[in-house]
Amino acid sequence: MDAIVVGIDVSTDRLDVAVRPSGESFAVSRDASGLGDLINRRKPLTPQVIALEATGGYETVVAAGLAAAALPVVIVNPAQIRAFALALGQRAKTDPLDAGVIAHFIEATKPAVRPLRDADTQRLADLLARRGQIIDLIVAECQRQKRLTGKSLQKSMTRLLAALQTELSALETDIDDAVRATPAWRDKEDLLASVPGVGKIVARTLMAELPDLGTLDRRKICALAGLAPWTRQSGQWKGRRFIGGGRARVRSALFMAAMVGARHNPVLKAFRDKLVAAGKPKLVALVATARKLLTILNAILRDGQIGQEIMPVAASN
Repeated sequence: MDAIVVGIDVSTDRLDVAVRPSGESFAVSRDASGLGDLINRRKPLTPQVIALEATGGYETVVAAGLAAAALPVVIVNPAQIRAFALALGQRAKTDPLDAGVIAHFIEATKPAVRPLRDADTQRLADLLARRGQIIDLIVAECQRQKRLTGKSLQKSMTRLLAALQTELSALETDIDDAVRATPAWRDKEDLLASVPGVGKIVARTLMAELPDLGTLDRRKICALAGLAPWTRQSGQWKGRRFIGGGRARVRSALFMAAMVGARHNPVLKAFRDKLVAAGKPKLVALVATARKLLTILNAILRDGQIGQEIMPVAASN
């Protein structure tokens, strides 16, 4: 018997559902009643996977409700779904058609089902995301303050910057309280931050955005972070390899940590200097250093302690 897969297109007020291989399709409202109806209709069929597109947060409650009902849920990248639709020659785009494409994509690719972030982890991720937004606002306002010299404008920008700094301090207190209130998170943060180059914000970003850290092998964890290079080769031609995709916030945090680590972490500094001495461009060396750092952190969390290979790093902290 063919495995049953379900694709769901999430909109503001409706869930369009497509089932393969039966071809069944229907829609329910995006509220508690509709979600309950969806669970009651799908659970007896024991689907192998239920997939939703990431839609800026609209999918979160739906995915959490399905996971709470012990249904296997994955959240997929909208860009991959659109590319798959174009590969099938399907240019039309409606919610029911999108649900069918999602189901077809899942049937073809068979993605692994991973546990969703729990409520506490999701809250930490939201707090860190908001912190990043506030910092972006502060940077933008500081740039405007340099450019605009009018006295009244300067006063306005000074008031706004003070308010943003107050909000940033409050958010950082909330983040600190959330982490330090959970013993398991405290231990994780202490392990991650034991490596020079990895500060509190980097450690907390990894905890919130990459909960798989320490549970996967190094190739899979690098792929999740978007640090696994793509091979580009055809016949006798070999192109440069690139990285991309994955979890952008994780990758950005690791780049910052790698830049600091390449100066203050003996292991990472030696690794980067060796690559540069071998003729690698500095940006390529930085990407490789970020990947090396991620594999180190993955091993530390996997083993629950600083490993022998990393002992000099921890000792220098």
